Parts: sequence; C-alpha cells; structure tokens
Amino acid sequence: MRTLVAATISVVAVGTALAASSTTSLRIAVQAGPDAPVRITTLRCDPPSGTAAQPARACARLLAAGRAIFAPTPAGTACTEIYGGPQTALVTGTLRGTKVWARFRRRDGCEIARWNRVAFLLGAPPG
Repeated sequence: MRTLVAATISVVAVGTALAASSTTSLRIAVQAGPDAPVRITTLRCDPPSGTAAQPARACARLLAAGRAIFAPTPAGTACTEIYGGPQTALVTGTLRGTKVWARFRRRDGCEIARWNRVAFLLGAPPG
C-alpha cells in the first residue's frame, strides 16, 4: 500500500511539473512613439484569457506558430529601407514554459514583416 501511495504521489508531482512547464503567459507592451503612453495587454493560454483581443484565437495561432514567431531578423539579411513608423513593442513572459523576450520595431521592411507576423498579439500599430 505504501508503494502504491508513493507511486501515486510521484505521478501527480510529475504531472504537475509538466503542466507548470507548459505554461503560456505573455505581457505585451506597445508604444506609439517615444513620448506616447505604453498600452499593456496580457495573454494566458490553458485556458485562454487575458486582455489581448480574442484570447482563444490568439492562443491557437501562437501555439501553432511556436517560438519561431518571435525570432529576430537573421544577421546579414538585406531589408528594404521602408520606415513603418515609430511604434515599438516588447513581448515578455513564457511560451509553453520557455522564456520569451522579443522587441519589435517598424524601422525597415524586415522589422515591419516581423511586426505583421505577430500583429494578432500586438494589435494595429498605434498612432
């Protein structure tokens, strides 16, 4: 009986650890320009909630895309010299238990493309 109880406790502990490590919880800060106020939204998955627009849809897209959605522009990439505006954003938190820290700007074509890739999290560029 003691072995069964110990085994059950171990399984529950492992299950709890796995659930905790798969947490998705993001803080999204968007600013229209250097002197503008910062708009902060949140997104949590499992279950979907937070102040981000359409949390269930955002979680589905985010989890399908995975961590690659936050990848920076690779070094040496040629980017068009198109200025998209002074908007900036910072996404921090965890995605499936892995830390996320991603900064977004609209200073060239590559950065605009990155912004557009996560626009469902950031919302329309403010300003």
